[in-house]
Amino acid sequence: MTRRIALVEDDPSIRQNYTDALKRAGYEVQAFADRPTAQRTFAARLPDLAIIDIGLGDDIDGGFTLCRDLRAASGTVPIVFLSARDSDFDVVSGLRLGADDYLTKDVSIPQLLARIAALFRRADAATVAPAAEDLLHRGRLGLDSKRMMATWGDQPIGLTVTEFWMVHSLARHPGHVKDRDQLMRDAEMVVDDGTITSHVKRIRKKFLAVDEKFDAIETVYGMGYRWIEG
Repeated sequence: MTRRIALVEDDPSIRQNYTDALKRAGYEVQAFADRPTAQRTFAARLPDLAIIDIGLGDDIDGGFTLCRDLRAASGTVPIVFLSARDSDFDVVSGLRLGADDYLTKDVSIPQLLARIAALFRRADAATVAPAAEDLLHRGRLGLDSKRMMATWGDQPIGLTVTEFWMVHSLARHPGHVKDRDQLMRDAEMVVDDGTITSHVKRIRKKFLAVDEKFDAIETVYGMGYRWIEG
């Protein structure tokens, strides 16, 4: 089945260039010039993946709002920011809102397509029935790597695909320190240290929402993070 990608980009020429490239790669593309049009379409049917610019005409942070709303509607739809804005503030803000990746518009088309393919590979894991080797239990933590479902006790934890694989990477070997390069490799992403830190903050916040005593992720200063079994 052809994957359906939503592209939200206000610049007509850029929108057309990316649309053409994605179609040549075999994807079905729904292109939107503004947030309201995209939101109306998403309310009727979610895309398989969304690529969102931040500034959408006069709606200077419209992409952030769209990401927040899309993430509220689905915890698993992969979301990629593709923006000319490259400040740490924008990158961190985008990831804190639930995006799985953040790319700037100087990214090459082959790299963009590779990032998209990686996100789809991870999303595909949710559609296959889990085998015993796909299930990981560490104390109160439960991870189903086929369905990308995480639980803490009896409580589901709504992790994005990137967050899920970061937790999986840490919990596979409790007590072992994972540096940022290892986490990026396991989560199939390439970002800076600040972005990893933002993801970890979001992960902790989600677990703390169901257990205010959650402290299973320990920061090892200057090295990385490790999972602590209670």
